Amino acid sequence: MSIYRIAVAEGDSIGPEIVRASMEVLNSLQDAFLNDIKLDFKEVEVGWKGIKSQGSSLPDESVKRMEASDGLILGPLDVGRYPAGDPGGPSPSGKIRKHFDLFANIRPTVSYGINKNYPNGEVNLVIVRENTEGFYADRNMFMGSGEFMPTNDVAMAVRVVTRKGSQRIIREAFKIAASRMQHVTAVHKANVLKISDGLFLQVFKEISEEFHSFKADDKIVDAMAFDLLLNPQKYDVIVTTNMFGDILSDEAAGIAGSLGLAPSLNSGDNFAMAQAVHGSAPDIAGKGIANPIAEILSCGMLFQWLGNRHNDSRLLKMSHMIDEATRKLIIKRENLTPDLGGKGNTESITKGIINKLTEVNK
Repeated sequence: MSIYRIAVAEGDSIGPEIVRASMEVLNSLQDAFLNDIKLDFKEVEVGWKGIKSQGSSLPDESVKRMEASDGLILGPLDVGRYPAGDPGGPSPSGKIRKHFDLFANIRPTVSYGINKNYPNGEVNLVIVRENTEGFYADRNMFMGSGEFMPTNDVAMAVRVVTRKGSQRIIREAFKIAASRMQHVTAVHKANVLKISDGLFLQVFKEISEEFHSFKADDKIVDAMAFDLLLNPQKYDVIVTTNMFGDILSDEAAGIAGSLGLAPSLNSGDNFAMAQAVHGSAPDIAGKGIANPIAEILSCGMLFQWLGNRHNDSRLLKMSHMIDEATRKLIIKRENLTPDLGGKGNTESITKGIINKLTEVNK
């Protein structure tokens, strides 16, 4: 029997609700269909739990447990709301990405007809976002913050774009495109940021020459923000720097119809973290109506990554079953949460996906 050790951090606000829903799906899948695999889940404290018990939103003990694991499932966090002086702040997830060198943030967008402007199955794209540098001040410096004030009236930020960081995220994008439509679009602002985005675009053009059969093009970020809404069907894999990818992927979630349909995987060479794109939604915490789909699909992406890394077809099957069961539920509009126009709740979606697992296993 193969054993995979997965650290689980429930996070804040709706985090425990949607992570526990994900655990129900994973445990049901393991018990019913994958008896030759053991998923060993170990809880770790990240967020308010860590602050209350250990004085940090990212305790050292939690990081050690992650290091002893094959991957991490992370619930949404109340980023920006932790107390001043928190050692894990301002973004524990950002520190996890930096610590484990999770350079790739993979964010797929699929339309299921929830947004009436995009018919069922019409949009299917992936945004591949560099995850460890760029404008994000909490992770782009070796020591200290990349954001600072030289005087009381001037605030400045350092943007970091490296050749190595550009090379590996662009290669990841072409790797993903190889199993899709073999089309990669680089998004940048090299017309203004001539040096930093100029480097990113230069590396993209160099690497694209290695993939002669692929379609490779580029687009300025503001033009992409416009065209992504009007013509999302034109795109397959979009690769870009950290902040641009963060913004565009939220826009793409609107095309799908809800941030509750937006999964993501943070991956590196030796570790990966499942984490839904959306935030912690404290306004609906405890009401039982949080949409768990993005977190569940993120878990599916984690097991696809593990299956590829360990050459384990059983994990790949597990990922496929999660994706197909969720797709069937959404398309049939069964028991969906209010953000998707339904009258269901967290529990009804979770049970619905578990029921669909039997159908997709036939």
